[in-house]
Amino acid sequence: GLMDVAVRRNAFGRQVESFEADLEVPALGEPPFHAVFIRAPVVTSIGEGVEVLTRLEGGAIVAVRQGNLLATAFHPELTDDERFHRYFLNL
Repeated sequence: GLMDVAVRRNAFGRQVESFEADLEVPALGEPPFHAVFIRAPVVTSIGEGVEVLTRLEGGAIVAVRQGNLLATAFHPELTDDERFHRYFLNL
């Protein structure tokens, strides 16, 4: 793949088990980012050069960056918060 990460698909269950969570994302500052998870994967391992941008409360990695590549387990486009989009454009 393009990024040095491994993921597990549908890690949180089926679509009916979709959920939302407020995430602390230091790269975006305050307030927490309200994330929508639908059939979301989870990052199970990362290689050198991969930066973890945020995790769920239990520790699951849900956003990473490697160079100018960005991956999230949630759908930032489903909220009115444009910070992840602006972050991506500034990579």
